[in-house]
Amino acid sequence: MAIPAKLTPLQQIEARRNATKDKPSRVISEEEKATRRERVVKAKDAMARSVGTKGDHVAPARAALKAYLQRLNEPKQPDDSQFEALLEAPFKAPPKKRDNERRF
Repeated sequence: MAIPAKLTPLQQIEARRNATKDKPSRVISEEEKATRRERVVKAKDAMARSVGTKGDHVAPARAALKAYLQRLNEPKQPDDSQFEALLEAPFKAPPKKRDNERRF
C-alpha cells in the first residue's frame, strides 16, 4: 500500500489556481458596466451625505451600503427597487413600533 503524497501549502495554492483556470470567465456587457458605475456613484454619494445623520438606523444602513460596494463584482446584484431602498435607508427613519397597552 503506497503512502499518498502530501502537498505543501504552495503546491495546494498552485493546484487551486490551475483548477480555476479551466472555468470560463464571466463576460460583463458594456450596459451592465454602465449601470454599475452609476450605482457606485449613487452609493458613494449616499455614504457621503449620511455622515452627519443621527439615529439607530444609520449605522446598519451605512454598513449595508459598504457591503454593497465591497461585493460589487459578485454576479448576483440587487434589483433597482432593492438598490433604491438601500440608498434611502440612512435618511429614512423606520416606523415606530406601536404598543398595545392603553394607558389613561
